[in-house]
Order: sequence, then structure tokens, then C-alpha cells
Amino acid sequence: MKKIVKLDEVVRKFRKLGFKGPYSGGKHLFMKKGSRKIHIPNPHKTKDIHISLLKRILQNAEIDEKEWEDI
Repeated sequence: MKKIVKLDEVVRKFRKLGFKGPYSGGKHLFMKKGSRKIHIPNPHKTKDIHISLLKRILQNAEIDEKEWEDI
């Protein structure tokens, strides 16, 4: 996996996995798939997400890293 991932790419891949959104709510954006809800970091200047944060998001979403890479 790359060390930095663009926010747009993260959203695109989650959509391919069947998630809807991102929606605004509270402090962070979120995406939903059925009853599952994942939080997406707010875009900052670079709109990049570090791989360590992405791995935590994937773990919370119960998505395997290999599945993520294959999209």
C-alpha cells in the first residue's frame, strides 16, 4: 500500500464496495452500507489520508487490505 492516499480515491473505493455518501454529520463525514457506518476524515489542505489512518478505517469497516487493493 502507498503511504498516502487521496481522499477522493478512498471515497471512490468505498462506493465500489457498496457504501453510500459521504454525508456530513457531527465533526466528520461518514459513509453508510446498510447499518454499517464509517467515519471519513475531514479534507484538509492536501486532502490526503495517511496509510495508518486508512488501515484503522478499513479495520472498523471490516474490509481486508487485499480486498481494498483489488478494487
